[in-house]
Amino acid sequence: MSCDGAGDGGRRVLVINPNRSVPCGDGIAAAIAPVAAGSRLRFDVVSLPDGPEAVLSWADWHAAVAPVLSCITREAAAGYVIACASDPGIEAARAVAAAPVWGIFRAAVGAAVARAERFGVVAIVEASRARHLAALRAMGLEARLAAEVALDVSMAELLDPTAVRTRLIAAARDCVAAGAGVVILGCTGMAHHRAAVAAAVGVPVIEPCQAAAGLALAALAG
Repeated sequence: MSCDGAGDGGRRVLVINPNRSVPCGDGIAAAIAPVAAGSRLRFDVVSLPDGPEAVLSWADWHAAVAPVLSCITREAAAGYVIACASDPGIEAARAVAAAPVWGIFRAAVGAAVARAERFGVVAIVEASRARHLAALRAMGLEARLAAEVALDVSMAELLDPTAVRTRLIAAARDCVAAGAGVVILGCTGMAHHRAAVAAAVGVPVIEPCQAAAGLALAALAG
């Protein structure tokens, strides 16, 4: 689904995939579906054709901001979710949106600290760590991070059902060994791996899109 201004915004949450990967957007929709099942809210996932291929660098982060803001100003919704674990443009999005805006990384961190004293993050690339750290500092939760481990893989590799799963599990185990009582999957491309990682590492594993969808439901589904 593209961000084209269609739809009645009264009972829907617009979930914005800031990159142009349709398979990534499909993975986001699949992750959210069980959380949203039975709700009166409709979660519409849109991928942005003018966004970067993936948000891997600060340059990609900045390139995603204008398309995200443009989508929000065109699309009416009861709430918005920025579905990238670097939360690109969240401050600007909150300034222009007429409805609540949730960033999935911030939602996941909130869920993590509610469940454990310390948490770990698995990142898609090393460059993601600086963006995550900036968000944690803004939240005042930098000291609660036990470890962050980067896979340094492409989005295409991450979206494959099995290509990097063994490495992802190993990274999550490294987080647990460093003291994490819960692990955050730090990229939307990891969504389909959540159950397998959780089974392998023995601690809760948070998929950020699900965490943000849960916040949206709590705020809007009454």
